[in-house]
Amino acid sequence: MVVDDHPMWRDGVARDLDAAGFHVVATADGVAAARRRATATLPDVVLMDMHLPDGNGADATAQVLAGSPNSCILVLSASAERDDVLDAIKAGASGYLVKSASAEELFDAVRATAAGQAVFTPGLAGLVLGEYRRISAGPATAELDARPTLTDRETEVLRLVAKGLSAKQIATKLTLSHRTVENHVQATLRKLHLANRVELTRYAIEQGL
Repeated sequence: MVVDDHPMWRDGVARDLDAAGFHVVATADGVAAARRRATATLPDVVLMDMHLPDGNGADATAQVLAGSPNSCILVLSASAERDDVLDAIKAGASGYLVKSASAEELFDAVRATAAGQAVFTPGLAGLVLGEYRRISAGPATAELDARPTLTDRETEVLRLVAKGLSAKQIATKLTLSHRTVENHVQATLRKLHLANRVELTRYAIEQGL
């Protein structure tokens, strides 16, 4: 589903996605319409603009996930402002792409989002991680102290997953086998009682890793 209040942009993106082999089940021009149509169509991926006539992309993200909790939200916005990025991620978005991205970058991002990966325009992942690292630098809480203990290697892999790297890219970067990286990811998912890479990314962000 494509959510954007500019008809020419919205329809153009939908046409490009259709032409590339994706199935666009709906489009919407605002928060209320996005909620209604997501609830009706249950899209796998929602491309979400941040500036809408009846609210913002963070509001729309929360509304869409309330009606279609298994949807993955990929923000596609002209804005790369810090507050917009952080608000979207806090509302449940899986990733954030700016509209200067090429068509192929968009298609790749949609595929990655559908596969459960977190996708960010270069530089934005660092912004998000840096903000949560700053927040987490305050006094430790009992909840943080009680979090599961990860090995140094698991923590290293988790940080790279949170930056949007694939298992193959992580394997190359750390000089490990693809299977070893996947084993670390699965072990971390089990320890943290998380379901997928998107939840791993959110965990890393929240913990300032």
